[in-house]
Amino acid sequence: MAEPEPLKGGRRGRPPWPATPPPTPDEVYGSLAEQAREYPKFLESIVHPDKTFNKPEALDRIRVLDCSTGMIIGHWASSMLAELGAEVIQVEPPGGDPLRQLTPFGRKEYMVKDKQRGEPVGLHFLHEMRNKLAVTLDLDKKEGREILQKLATHVDVIIENAPPGQWDKWGIGYRQLSKLNPRLVYCWVGQRGQWGPLKDKPGMRDPVAQCASGFVHATGDPKEFGGRPTRSGMWVADHVGGTAAAMGIVAALNHRERTSGKGQFIEATAAEGIIRILDYNWVWHGMDGSIRPRYGNWDLAINIYAVNPCKDGYMMVGGGHDRLWYRIWKTVGDEVPQAEEEIIADTNLRNISERLPHTRQVKTYTLLCEWLKDNTRAEAERKLVRQEVASGGVMAIHEVAEYPHFKYRKQVAEFDDQLYGKVLVGTSPHLAEKIPARLKWIGRPVGYDNEEVYRRLLGFTRDDFDRLAKQGVM
Repeated sequence: MAEPEPLKGGRRGRPPWPATPPPTPDEVYGSLAEQAREYPKFLESIVHPDKTFNKPEALDRIRVLDCSTGMIIGHWASSMLAELGAEVIQVEPPGGDPLRQLTPFGRKEYMVKDKQRGEPVGLHFLHEMRNKLAVTLDLDKKEGREILQKLATHVDVIIENAPPGQWDKWGIGYRQLSKLNPRLVYCWVGQRGQWGPLKDKPGMRDPVAQCASGFVHATGDPKEFGGRPTRSGMWVADHVGGTAAAMGIVAALNHRERTSGKGQFIEATAAEGIIRILDYNWVWHGMDGSIRPRYGNWDLAINIYAVNPCKDGYMMVGGGHDRLWYRIWKTVGDEVPQAEEEIIADTNLRNISERLPHTRQVKTYTLLCEWLKDNTRAEAERKLVRQEVASGGVMAIHEVAEYPHFKYRKQVAEFDDQLYGKVLVGTSPHLAEKIPARLKWIGRPVGYDNEEVYRRLLGFTRDDFDRLAKQGVM
């Protein structure tokens, strides 16, 4: 499939979404036997996003004060809580979080403006502001810190990512705030932590965590192929670390309600989140000191488990065990019988472990690609799935946006926000029968909720707002 044409004129150049309507239930299930369709239709009936707003919210009695800035890790953690119903108040410095200004290649046309102020904001930041109230507060100023102390008595959770010890030095750290509010769950997030020989320093960001965790060293093509260590194009460390933070917060709240009646301190870092997911790297190294090398798209432990070129792009094919392995070659053999014959005749490929040496991987992938080069992604997937082989085409974002499966499940949707208009989003993955996540609004301009939040929680008057604005505190 040809690469999509670049957008002209930013959002105004985007074609209407969806280009084709999602499939109907009859189109999805109509070809299945009654017995085969009964269970998926039952599940769809209890978790479908269309029914989300008829159900309660899991965290609707929890209030979160997210004071993190300049990193996605805290914003991601609090956005997960916000989707599950927590009242999340995003605290930004006057002028807004610097992340608001991030936009691809610095192009302002890739930002959106709200309908009331016309204030531009980058879509990455906005995507993690979902369901949050936006307030401003300058914690560099003494009066700003005093206001934070008052807010701390009204919240269940505080998230912050200041340099190690900064809040404690200011008198608003865990040791101080937990005395004001013993039920407070206090979460610090960062890249490598607040303590230890390589604790965070000012300016630490996601790429540092990716590199420090061993992830980048093992990602990319081998050195012999001209490859070099490659970080993830997404801020994967912040997202993994932020997920750990959100889980830790929910666990601490559960412990508070069921056991102790008190809050506690939580620390979650991006590097340690990634370290946790490096699977067999640790066991392998612990056994004989081996270091996982970069191996590109190929897998070190499974022969045929990679992204491969095909007629119109790239195709993932997985042969994780013998049954799948031989079904791959049965599929290939229907059109290239000599390839299947060569594989079956090779006694070195009879079991999983014998297939793993590099030269044998080269042989099998070469034979597979000889078949794939004459098949499109859709054709290859259809033929492989017929043999129950795990497979799927590599899709670009414009294809994902129009993919019938995700449109049908409403995981990709166009959200019509009262401030920002229609914005294409990835919706929440939290589907549940009783307490699903939901998207109520995309985000807010800088300080949009100052008056509502400070009046409701602290009883501020117009004089307070005028005075604090003049002092630059808010």
